[in-house]
This record gives sequence, structure tokens and C-alpha cells, in this order.
Amino acid sequence: MVFNTIDIVVFVAYCLLIITLGIVVSREKKGHVKNSQDYFLASKALPWWAVGASLIASNISAEQFIGMSGSGFALGLAISTYEWMAAATLLVVAIFFLPIYLKEGIYTMPQFLNRRYDGRVRTVMAIFWLLIYVFVNLTSVLYLGALSLETIMGVPLNYGIAGLALFAMVYSIYGGLKAVAWTDVVQVVFLVAGGLATTYLALSMVGDGSVLDGLGLLRKEAPKHFSMIFEKGELMIPDGVGGERDAYLDLPGISVLVGGMWIVNLSYWGCNQYITQRALAAKSLNEAQKGMIFAGFLKLLMPVIVVVPGIAAYVIVQQGGDSSFIDSMTDPITGMIKSDRAYPTLLQLLPAGLKGLAFAALTAAIVSSLASMANSTSTIFTIDIYRQFIDKNVPEGMQVTIGRITAVVAFVIAAIVAPQLATLDQAFQYIQEYTGFVSPGVLAIFLFGFFWKKTTSNSALTAAALTIPLSALFKFITPNLPFLDRMGLVFLILAVLMVIMSLVEGKGKDSEKAIEIDKELFSTSSKFKVGAVLICGILIALYTVFW
Repeated sequence: MVFNTIDIVVFVAYCLLIITLGIVVSREKKGHVKNSQDYFLASKALPWWAVGASLIASNISAEQFIGMSGSGFALGLAISTYEWMAAATLLVVAIFFLPIYLKEGIYTMPQFLNRRYDGRVRTVMAIFWLLIYVFVNLTSVLYLGALSLETIMGVPLNYGIAGLALFAMVYSIYGGLKAVAWTDVVQVVFLVAGGLATTYLALSMVGDGSVLDGLGLLRKEAPKHFSMIFEKGELMIPDGVGGERDAYLDLPGISVLVGGMWIVNLSYWGCNQYITQRALAAKSLNEAQKGMIFAGFLKLLMPVIVVVPGIAAYVIVQQGGDSSFIDSMTDPITGMIKSDRAYPTLLQLLPAGLKGLAFAALTAAIVSSLASMANSTSTIFTIDIYRQFIDKNVPEGMQVTIGRITAVVAFVIAAIVAPQLATLDQAFQYIQEYTGFVSPGVLAIFLFGFFWKKTTSNSALTAAALTIPLSALFKFITPNLPFLDRMGLVFLILAVLMVIMSLVEGKGKDSEKAIEIDKELFSTSSKFKVGAVLICGILIALYTVFW
């Protein structure tokens, strides 16, 4: 990929802006020493627009730009259900989860589990999250980001991994969540503007210069790629090793809307440290909820940015395209078309100026997510591991230091593991499936902890201990069961087990550590209600049109 001078100027300007902004907002007033609330919760001073922007910047990463475009190439618009269902999930989390978290005044998700259950549940889940953040989330984002650098600029994979890790560390480790959240506001602008530029180019290519014609041709040339709800055998996709597999295994029909997808989304948006940490850092509950609404509207837009380009790349390949496009889509090792190369290939074709902007958008998505994940990893380790087991009286300043050291170690480990993901065809689906091993247990523990006072600590600990073994068992004995359905099945088994154990152990009595809630806790502002109605109306329209 050849960068024009203007592309280089745009990209370098972006990098300098992010690093400078990260350093400036990290500076404390004269005489004030950064404490744990400053570092891990941005001094609890984020306004709604910063909360919403940071939520999206943390969520949208290489796994969406590269991975979801790859799934758009293979599966079509149906993969958008992750984005559109997330918009609905954000409403549920804003109304029912956030008020409880902010009422409890917590820093971390394991901290909440300690208050509702006990230290055993807290520790087990803290270790689970640390392992997932480092070995699945950080690792996959580094790999997919480096894959894009390799495809676009010819940067060797290992150098790309190291470069991205260093960039994210430069501006985030010193300032903590404050640096991450405020730079995310700028990152989202680049992310949306650059993403729309790539979509514009992709549709123009398909439509011979006309975006509207290109959009029409997508539905005409790839009608199966515009089905939101799959039937068994409706669409066969590459399996990454030269064969084919049923797309139904990734998105199993109607159960996407009423089954396992809710477990994925509620666990991710409602119980996930690097997501909820932004809301915990808001000025107030009202600001946090408005931030969730803002994020919901942005999620509705995301498929235009991350899925449509993948479908366009599919149509270009099906039409024969030019040889350079096909060559760029082809994996040099296997010699096969690789889905996850769709977005990087399109970036190579952008005109001067837009190329730099789009590349800045992709980099923004990658480094903002890396910074968020590393910050949350350091938060959990410092608050829930170091402060609990190593030094209960660790000073505030030392907590900040421990957090910074933890973030560096997490980056180093992830950078070493990341190259091992090179054999995957759809990395987005890999991330969803393997984080899904933990999601059923996480959601069961939190939902019962919130809303059923009889839930005991031992039942929660049992759910935590069984979620991975049960998920692995069902993956082994039912290989043809879609992983979303498997998650739903594991969730139901754990829920029944928790109910039985709690009733037997507690003899029908409420737990001493039950959360006291009332209807007033879940009241929302009129602005929130209007936003929620608009999001629901748009979702109904989208699923009606593309069913």
C-alpha cells in the first residue's frame, strides 16, 4: 500500500493528537497526587458524551473492523445482529444494572461479587476475567490489528503487534482511565469518519462510481447476504481449511433473538469490567444512562461501517474483480480467499487523504480497545488480587504504580501469544465462542445476585466453577450445536442448579448479603425514555426490512 504525503500527514497528526491529549488530560493539579479513583475511575467526572464515546471506542476494535467485516464477507448482514442487539442490551443495562452498581459504589465487577456473595466468588471471577482479557481479548485485538498492518503496509506481523502495543502503552499507562476515556472521544470521531469513507469507497466500487447503485447491486448480487435470520443449510461459508460449514452454526436462526445472543450481550455490556468501568466513572447515574443511550445510537450505525464493506468485498470477488484485489484477499500460506482480509484490502484502494484517515480510524479502534482492556486488567489485578492477597494496606500511590506495572505485563504476554491466532479464518467468531465459555456463568451469577435475594454464595461459586467445564463438555459432545445455543443451554443448567442449591442450603430464607432494591432505583429521565423508544423503533424497522 502506497501512502501519499497527505496520508502520512493525516496519520502522524492523529498519532500526535492522541498522545498529546492523553498526556495533557493525565496531568493533575499542582499539589494533587493521583490516587486510585483518579487512575481507575477517571476521578468519577465523565460526562454522558464521554461515557458513550468511550464505550464505543472500547468496544469497536480490530475485531469489528477486520473481524466483523470478515464475517460480513462470509455471513453477510446477519452478523450485524451483534451490533443491533447490543443497542437493545444497552437499554436493559442502563435501567437495571447501572443503578445497582453505582448504589454499591464499586470499582470492579469482582468487588460487587464480594459484597453480594463472598471473597471466594470474587477471586475466582477475577482470575477468569484476567485470563480472558489477556489471552483472548488483548491477544485477538493485537493479532487482528497487526494483520491489517501486514496486509495494508507489508509490516511483518510481529513488528505490527509490538508497534500497536507500544502505541497504546505510551498514552494510556501513565494517565489511566482518564487518559483512555478522553482520548476515546477523539478516537470515535476518527473511527466513524474513516469507517464511512471506506464504506463509501466499497459501495462506489460495486456501483461503478455510484454509492446508491452499489447498495442496490449488493442486494441483487448477494441476496443471501441480506438475510438476518438463517435457516439450517441456507448459507454455507468457508471453514478456514478449504472446506465449508453451515452459517447456522454461527447464527442459529430465531434463537439469535431470543436465546444465546442475550447471554453474550448482557454478560459483555452489563458484567464486563472494561465496559462498565466507563459508566462507573460517570458524574452521576443520569449521566451514565444518557451515555448508554448515546452508545446505543452509535451501535445502530456500526454495521454500515464494519459489515457493509465486507459484503461489498464479497460481491467484488464474486464478480471477478481485478486481479490485485483477488490477490490481496488471498492468504499467501494457504492460497485461499481469507475472509478477514476484506477490510484491509479495501483500505488499499482509498484515494490520497482518505487512506490516511481510514488507516487512522482503524488504528484508533485498535489502540483504544487495547488501552481499555489493559486498564481494566490492571484495575482488577490491583483491587481484587494485589490489595486482597498481597498488601491489604497498600498506599494509594502504590496502587497506581501496581496498576501501571500490571498493564505493561499484560501487553507483553498478549504480544507473545498473539501470533498463534494466524490460522483462524473468522477471528470475530473465535472471540465470541471462547469468551462464551465464561459468559453463561457470569450472567447467572450477576442476575441472581441482583434480583433473587435467596441466592447463596456456594451456588454462585458452583456456577463460576462449572461454566467453563460445562461449555467445553457440550462443545465436545454436541459439535453440531451452534455455540449461541450451547451458551443458552449452559446458562439454563447453571440457573436451575443455583436455584436448587440456594433453596436447599438457605432453607428458603433470604441471604444476609442480598441487595436491597426498590422501584425508584430503576426510574429514568424523560430524555432517556425518548431515546429508548427511538432505538427500539429503529430496531423493529431494521429487522422487519431484513428478516
